[in-house]
Order: sequence, then structure tokens, then C-alpha cells
Amino acid sequence: MTATAITERALNRSTLARQLLLQRQPVGAEDAVRRVVALQAQQPASPYVALWNRVAGFRPADLDAVLAGFRVVKSTLMRITLHAVHVDDYAAFRAAVEPTVRGARLRDPRFKASGLTETDADALLPELLERAEVAGTAQALGEWLRERARLEGELAPTAWRMLRQYAPLWHVPVEGAPWGYVSGAGQRYVSAGVAHRPGLRDPEAVAEALRVLVRRYLAGFGPASVADIAQFGLVQKGRVRAALGDDLEELPGPGGTVLYDVPGGVRPPEEVAAPPRLLPMWDSVLLAYADRARVLPPEYRKHVTRVNGDVLPTVLVDGHVAGVWRMAPDGSGLEVSAFRPLAGDVWEALEEEARGLLALLAERDEAAYRRYDHWWVKGLPVVEAKVLGQVRRVEP
Repeated sequence: MTATAITERALNRSTLARQLLLQRQPVGAEDAVRRVVALQAQQPASPYVALWNRVAGFRPADLDAVLAGFRVVKSTLMRITLHAVHVDDYAAFRAAVEPTVRGARLRDPRFKASGLTETDADALLPELLERAEVAGTAQALGEWLRERARLEGELAPTAWRMLRQYAPLWHVPVEGAPWGYVSGAGQRYVSAGVAHRPGLRDPEAVAEALRVLVRRYLAGFGPASVADIAQFGLVQKGRVRAALGDDLEELPGPGGTVLYDVPGGVRPPEEVAAPPRLLPMWDSVLLAYADRARVLPPEYRKHVTRVNGDVLPTVLVDGHVAGVWRMAPDGSGLEVSAFRPLAGDVWEALEEEARGLLALLAERDEAAYRRYDHWWVKGLPVVEAKVLGQVRRVEP
């Protein structure tokens, strides 16, 4: 008997359940990161907003603590972007994407223009990691590379950026930064702990690491195709197929697509309700699949995922993107812009969400995403917009 195909709506609910977006869970920040697998972190506020959406009673200080203690680490990983992941996942995740990161950084024409080769990078890497056993700033480590490799002019900063994104370095939280980190010359880096260093050049270690990543991904993001898994890690489909194995469930998906899942993975009924959520920029559920229609309707994709790669803060309604949000330009509340008409009870639920999110932002930095406001100026397909959670400003 042929198994009944899992529906698109059921896939959506599976994703939301495993990403803690059907109901906020009473778990600590460290456990939450472990459960959701990876948080996009190129914008410092995003991991905090992501966990606020997922954890009951979330306190920013809880994430501060596990970042400061390197129980959750921030580094260049999947899709060659910054992610925050549990330290126990780091080595496997980094090794799994080794071929991709190596090719994208050490074979980049901008790296080659410095005169450095892959062989040079391999020779420099042990010295860099030894030097970064004690955390150093981007500026100081970049100066070391300039002097050590005898680089000149504007080639040195680019070569350093490529090398540090390839190397197993962790970002070090900066005391006093609203969201834990700063950008630019003051950002600090430290070598990944010896017990957590990936096997970068060992083919067997890289292959085994991808087996681990595939299973962690499926556990955190639900049933997925080979193309979905490849998109999440930005790895070749052939490598994904080789990493599957007989321990995974095979399921028929929409349109005959073959999906894979971990045994016993949570797949709630498709009719389960999905509450509205206010997701951060670059939330992982928007980027973890080749078929992004699981959460992001195709007609909205170009408005949410901009031409330069920015992914705007989104509004989930019934489990799918229905609009975007930002701080109102006058600071009076949270401006929610809907791409389709929303029912009155949805707006009421969003009002409650907005109040909670405003409290989080006010504790750290209300202007966390302000520099992205130009996307609103350039135009979005807004059907209706409201300022929610309005703040009463007391005149001095």
C-alpha cells in the first residue's frame, strides 16, 4: 500500500512545531538553540528576537550568558553566513560545510588577488589559531596577517576577511553591546575550543559530519527533500544523497517529491492552529528550504527577500508570511504592514505580540533594524498597515 502523501499544510505545521513556533516552550536559551538547530546571526539582534518568538518568558540575559560562556557560539557556517549554534554542534556543522566554505573563501578571486594561495592559507591557519587562543580584535588580527604575509594596500583587509570567515573562529561577545556583538575593527575573535575544532581537510571526517548535519537539520526543520537539505547547508546534492542512510524515514511529499525525516519526528495534524508571530530578519524558517513556499508564499518572496540578500522582519499569520514589521518611524510603536487583509482577531493577537516585542527591543535597542527602513521607502505591496503596541511618550 502506498503511503498517503504529506500535504503542504502538514509540512508547514511540522516546521512550526519543531521550530517552537506553534507554542512558546518553557526551555532555557541553550536548550532552545539546540532544539531549533541554528539561528541566523548576521544581524546581532536577530537571535534574540528569534528566541523571544520561541521561548516562554525569554530573557535576553539568558542568551547573553550562554554566548559569554561559549555554550552557544557564533561563527560562519551554513550558507557561508553567520549562525549561532550550540557548541556541541559546531564541529560537525563546520566540517560538513567545509568544501563549500573553502571554495567560496580561499578560491575567491579577491583572496587570490592578494597573492595568497590555498596552500598559503593552510600554512597560516595553525599560526592564526594559536594567536587567537587569546581573543583578539579584527583590527589586531588583520594587522598580524598583513605583516606575516607581507600584504600591501587594500588587499590585506579583503584577504583577512576571507581567511577569518574560513578559519574555525568564534565571535566573542563585547561587553556593553546591546545585542552582544559589534561590527568592524572592534569585533573580537577567538579560536574554536580544541575539543570543538572541526576536521577541515579529512574527507572521512567531512562526510561523517554531513551525516550529523543532515539528521540535526531534519530533527529541527521537519521532513525535507534532498534539495531542501542542500539549500540549508549550501552543499552539493550528491553529498546529501550519500549522507542519507537507511536510518531515515522516507515519505511521499507534495507533487511526488521524496522527503526524508528522522524516526519519531513530530508531525502534528495539519488542522492545528498556528498563532501569529513577529519573526526577526533572516529567520531560519524563511531560508532553510529550497521550496520556501512552505512558509513564504511565492508572490511575497521578492518583497521579503531583497535583491541584495536582506530578508526583512516578517509577520506570520496561520503559519505563513503575511507581511512585514518595523519600528514606526516616529517611535510610537510597531508598524505592521500586511500584504493581504487580516481579520480583526488576528490584529488583536498581533497587538499582544507587538507589546511583548516592543518590551524586548526597548530593553536593548529599539533601532536594531532601523537602517533597513529604506526598503519600506522603496515600496512594498502593503494592503493595510497599523501601528501596534503604541507607546505613550512623556514630554519632558
